[in-house]
Amino acid sequence: MEIITNDARENKYLQLELYYNPADICLFDIETTGFAAEATTLYLIGCCFYENGVWRIRQWFNDDGTSEQEMISAFTEFLSQYKYIMHYNGDGFDLPYLSKKIDKYGIEYSFHSIESIDLYKKIKPFKKILHLDNLKQKSLEKLIAIDRLDKYSGGDLIKIYKDFINKKDASNKKLLLQHNYEDLEGLLYCCCLLSYTKLKAGCLSVQKMSVKENRLLFSLELQYPIPKRISLGINDIIITGNHNEMTINAPIFSGELKFYFDNYREYYYLPAEDMAVHKSVATYVDKDYRVQAKKETCYLRHAGHFISQINDGIMSGYRKDLKDKETFIELNDSFLQDMDMVNAYARHVISSVI
Repeated sequence: MEIITNDARENKYLQLELYYNPADICLFDIETTGFAAEATTLYLIGCCFYENGVWRIRQWFNDDGTSEQEMISAFTEFLSQYKYIMHYNGDGFDLPYLSKKIDKYGIEYSFHSIESIDLYKKIKPFKKILHLDNLKQKSLEKLIAIDRLDKYSGGDLIKIYKDFINKKDASNKKLLLQHNYEDLEGLLYCCCLLSYTKLKAGCLSVQKMSVKENRLLFSLELQYPIPKRISLGINDIIITGNHNEMTINAPIFSGELKFYFDNYREYYYLPAEDMAVHKSVATYVDKDYRVQAKKETCYLRHAGHFISQINDGIMSGYRKDLKDKETFIELNDSFLQDMDMVNAYARHVISSVI
């Protein structure tokens, strides 16, 4: 077994420390001669870790074709100091593969002792808004303009490794190490895409609001910078964002809407006034001028200025019709001057669209 350690290269997308304490996390990737652990060879384990203010990459290389057990023992011992292990689709392949090898050699280690973070699973919900054709790691790297020297796939490298074992060719060794190194480095850079999970989680704040051409504009500051510009829309609400800034552009509806009460059995409908009133009040209304309210008639009409909250949203809203899923918030002082409510609205709209 050979151990190789190098520094990761600096890059503007190197932002993992924004999301995790770097001293707590280890990124890893493995290279094998196939998918079935029982019938293939593990020939390389690579990890990326933070040491003395620098991200470093260490590789355990099965240079003689017989060092699996030694590699895994060394790696799991190294891993014991970390709280998190990060990977790309490692829950689907790398961890199960290694676990079978650990059982085979009777090594005293379990991945249940460390928290797994699968970047593939974290990014998968954002495939559509990021306009990704697929979720291969190289596609994520391309999205953030990461250029590789390595042009090989894991499958391509199987033959190269077997040739290396037979001939010990230094150029083949370089290709094997470079592929794994760039997988790890790319994983490290792609962690900047975690910002979209933070965006969906509502890590933002409204800085100001303004009205332009009968539309309400919310100017937001994002706590975590997004690396690629996004533009989304629903119900004529337009959301655009890049880096630390985002805008919600919502149309203002001016007119009359209806507020529907849920417990319609407790209300009477007054046809002459086209409104519902609670039975405690309706007892003072002549029986000839009231009827038992139905879901469709249990409402109050209200005229004003409103914005869509897409669905039921952050509060019981106004509707154009009972069957409409879209609800509206009135743009009154109690809403516009309550920044907690304004921020809750912005978070709800963005989360709903994403």
